[in-house]
Amino acid sequence: MTETTTTDNARPKSKLGRAWDSDIGYAFRRSPVAIISLAVAMTLILAAVFAPLIAPYNPFDPATLNLMNGFTPPSEPNAFTGETFWLGTDDQGRDVFSTILYGLRISLFVGFAAVMLGLTLGVIAGLVSGYYGGWTDTLIMRTADVQLTFPSILVAMLIFGIAKGVTPVEYRDQMAIWVLILAIGLSDWVQFARVVRGATMVEKNKEYVQAARLIGRGSLPIMFRHILPNVLSPVLVIATISLALAIIAEATLSFLGVGAPPTQPSLGTLIRVGQGFLFSGEWWILFFPACTLLALALSVNLLGDWLRDALNPKLR
Repeated sequence: MTETTTTDNARPKSKLGRAWDSDIGYAFRRSPVAIISLAVAMTLILAAVFAPLIAPYNPFDPATLNLMNGFTPPSEPNAFTGETFWLGTDDQGRDVFSTILYGLRISLFVGFAAVMLGLTLGVIAGLVSGYYGGWTDTLIMRTADVQLTFPSILVAMLIFGIAKGVTPVEYRDQMAIWVLILAIGLSDWVQFARVVRGATMVEKNKEYVQAARLIGRGSLPIMFRHILPNVLSPVLVIATISLALAIIAEATLSFLGVGAPPTQPSLGTLIRVGQGFLFSGEWWILFFPACTLLALALSVNLLGDWLRDALNPKLR
């Protein structure tokens, strides 16, 4: 019996078990804000992923729309059709709950893709700048400094306008989402580059990098196989916070009418539509998409703040 118990206790834990017992897992269990934020964020993300299964209607299928259902208040039967909608309908008779789920898909896709683009460009630029130094570092960092002098939303609008201008007219609606991702991603690489550059300048002088040079490793293997894994912690924190900012940037551009096309409306587009009916009494068209955007951005931002503190060894 004693030998069996000893064997069971010596059995190695799974990766999930080790992560749960780590410092990060302990910090997560001790933070109610992190737990609630993760629950809210995952609920919204899963709702967006499974929108076709959850949404009672496809709001972007003209065959399912009935203009007689327009401006139906939440949970009240329509005066003409008698149909009831949990969060009401908009001016076109679209179910607001369904439009929010489908709008979430666009907002999250643009946010994740833009952050990945900015992260990739920023990490590469930061590694090259910090490792080589010299004129390469000067060129990259001065470009970053110039971009930082302009608000990121203006940079995104400029890039969006240029990219849309060179896109053929017949493909503009089809390419609008990709142009939006490009605009937000190119306006967001600077913070990744500056952080990675600083960490790379510290790491390249350590013993393991010097040992890699002595055994004949090239510059690219040293940067991406040795230095990069040691600078990913701050990058992960920045990426989490940048996701919330990218979602807000997408909503801002769509609200201004230079983002997602009407055929693929995001949360920002829904808010822009609802804003036009706010003072005529149809408050729900604006209120529910705005609350959803607020919950998503706030939960992701709070997760990023918690992750920053959890990965800071001075605060452990």
